[in-house]
Amino acid sequence: MDTFIIEGGHPLSGEISITGAKNAVLGIIPAAILAADSCKIENVPEIRDVEKIVDILEALGSTVSMKNNILYIDTSCVLNYDCSNFVEETSKMRASYYLLGAFLGRYGQAIVPLPGGCNIGDRPIDQHIKGFKALGASVVIEHGLIKIKADKLVGTHIYLDVVSVGATINIMLAASKAEGVTIIENAAKEPHIVDVANFINMMGGKVTGTGTDTIKITGVPQMHGCEYTAVPDQIATGTYMLAAAVTGGNVLVNHIIPKHMEALTAKMQEMGVTIEEEDDGLRILVEKPLTACAVKTLPYPGFPTDLQQPMGVLMTIANGRSSIEESIFENRFRYVDELRKMGADIQVNGRIAYFNGGQPLSGANLTATDLRAGAAMVLAGLAAEGISTVTHVQYIDRGYEHIVDKLTRLGAVIRRESQAN
Repeated sequence: MDTFIIEGGHPLSGEISITGAKNAVLGIIPAAILAADSCKIENVPEIRDVEKIVDILEALGSTVSMKNNILYIDTSCVLNYDCSNFVEETSKMRASYYLLGAFLGRYGQAIVPLPGGCNIGDRPIDQHIKGFKALGASVVIEHGLIKIKADKLVGTHIYLDVVSVGATINIMLAASKAEGVTIIENAAKEPHIVDVANFINMMGGKVTGTGTDTIKITGVPQMHGCEYTAVPDQIATGTYMLAAAVTGGNVLVNHIIPKHMEALTAKMQEMGVTIEEEDDGLRILVEKPLTACAVKTLPYPGFPTDLQQPMGVLMTIANGRSSIEESIFENRFRYVDELRKMGADIQVNGRIAYFNGGQPLSGANLTATDLRAGAAMVLAGLAAEGISTVTHVQYIDRGYEHIVDKLTRLGAVIRRESQAN
């Protein structure tokens, strides 16, 4: 099990380029199943979750290769829609459930183990199932497997009881090959949903309305291969913006879409961070002491739940009493105990955490409890006085491409140590 060793107290400086969005690519790759053809996908991050989904598709019969962040995938061969042999892989990756929508759209059936991923709270798939049933599929869950079958998928009207990114994408995948028109109301609006829809459209699909709460999908009988470039990763962008801020640095975060960052940018500026837009980048500078603010996580375009943990690190540094209200996942404050090891003064009351900031953090032995908490631990180590270690970095590898190399190029003192089993 690998460990990060971090010497804090070094302001980050320089430029960093962001690759494609994890949450977009993990929807785009299964979507390629619908084409039964060859696709070229650029700007694909080299992360563990991508490796896992690629391994599954290769084992099921597709041809996949990747070089220099370009993924070539050929799904023209007859794929096996039965993923029941991949329990270990799917248990570590939430997005494996997109195989349900993709295989249902192409073959009218799918067998996929119940998804895993980070333990950050209740993450039911009832809205996915509701959508599949509305399209005409039968759904059975037994022995840890989701089994879906439809003689014919027929477009329909689906209202999501809660805003769900995963259900929105999954229904969109299946409905793209259904007969007629499907309307999804109360749909999620995140940039990666728009990106998956754009990819489907490049393959000959007909999806409109993404980015709003009403999406219209007109089913098509056939799709074809395409070339596509994934949208930049909004969460990786925000993480490096916050890394610059917690170290008092000066960093230009490049190859991004600044509009996607507006919720974070507004809060960082409120705290006193200087943020300057430069073409397709944002420069982050800290030129004065930072002050407290209040954040509430919300579906896009609100403040992203995936950035609340790294944001919490910045709040420990800012003067005054800050707060985060977590409205998406109820189990996302486990990282607070790790920050307390470093001297942070934080109280949690239900879904609200209060940060009494302004005191320096000190190095400690830290554990990454999930993907985004792992990123927060890295940021805390960069900001702290002395040496910190971060264990269970396999969580971080799921969503951040070459994070040690990228931070090192910005002046961080960080290394990875591999320990023999």
